[in-house]
Amino acid sequence: MARLDFTGRAVVVTGAGRGIGRAHARLLAERGASVVVCDLGGDTDGGHPSTAPAEEVVKEITEAGGIAVASTESVATEEGAAAIVGTAVGSFGRLDAVINNAGIFRPLPFTEVTPETYRRYLDVHCLGSLLVARAAWPHLVASGSGRIVNTVSGSMLGVPDMVHYGSAKGAVYGLTRNLAVAGDTVGVKVNAVAPGAGTRMVELTGDALPPGMLEYMMTSMPPELVAPVAAYLAHENCTVNGEVFNVAGGQVNRMVMVNTTGITDPGLTPETVAERIEEILSPDGALPADLMLPQPRS
Repeated sequence: MARLDFTGRAVVVTGAGRGIGRAHARLLAERGASVVVCDLGGDTDGGHPSTAPAEEVVKEITEAGGIAVASTESVATEEGAAAIVGTAVGSFGRLDAVINNAGIFRPLPFTEVTPETYRRYLDVHCLGSLLVARAAWPHLVASGSGRIVNTVSGSMLGVPDMVHYGSAKGAVYGLTRNLAVAGDTVGVKVNAVAPGAGTRMVELTGDALPPGMLEYMMTSMPPELVAPVAAYLAHENCTVNGEVFNVAGGQVNRMVMVNTTGITDPGLTPETVAERIEEILSPDGALPADLMLPQPRS
């Protein structure tokens, strides 16, 4: 297969100052993309911002012969999202893809998650992805092969002490599926990765991971093994839309929401549900829940 090249294409990568986002930015630049390296440079929970991480990645890219500029705007405000996109268009004259990777993380027991904390996680993960996508949208449409790659997490399926983080990532899953429908008629494909990699965020998970898993992730699951999937999804040759891929340590698989066969009973009662719950839950014959794409007008 021909090499997937990004020469002439401009890409925004948020949360690109460290970890997985840095790996995304470096790989895209190696493949010819002009990259906006966007990062607030703060700690894992969003505090103590710094320009250094984004600037350092830009330096790494340019010293290797690539093209990159830094942005330290926040994804969580309309003004910040507009500025990030403006940096791409102002620097490169176009924008072809967005990788929404910016996020914050700190495990907390549910009883310690205040409404303010929950809103902050939604603002960064879900609203941030939405605002950057919204600001980029007209440029992605103009590109003719615009791409958005969001970042979800297996924690949205339920992990100890991650109600705030996991449910915010679940919101990004719903955003991804619905943006995929919105983009279907205008040539914009929207997908997501659910990455697993040894990063500073993983180091905070503590008892949420099985014994030995943290050490394994830090030694055997580098961020560089997530980036190839994100790069494919950001490329104009990407053929899928509305999909989510688990990516970790070189393993890639499709995450699917399914509808079970279930039961049909016009006289349904609570007792029927209780008696037939195993049939309702059974995955036998389950089918993926498809996107509800708009039908062509006749």
